[in-house]
Amino acid sequence: MKKLLSLIALGLSLSFGVAHAAEGDGMTKQQSKMATCNKDAGDKKGDERKAFMKECLSAKKMTQQEKMKSCNGDAKDKKGDERKAFMKECLSK
Repeated sequence: MKKLLSLIALGLSLSFGVAHAAEGDGMTKQQSKMATCNKDAGDKKGDERKAFMKECLSAKKMTQQEKMKSCNGDAKDKKGDERKAFMKECLSK
């Protein structure tokens, strides 16, 4: 009986963990923006990097139309399912 209860408790705790992980990557909007800007900064260093990060992090959120235009430009060399997947991810940012 104790083993059964232990297994049930273990199963429930694992299922809650999986459900929580499926909700998202756990990053806040600010952390996500920081990661994106950091990636975009590439190999910039010193004052150039500081200025870029300041500008990037303070940038206003794009409208859906601006996003679509930007994503279309970035996806110009992609076709079919690859383009569809890229556009979906790009527009969801």
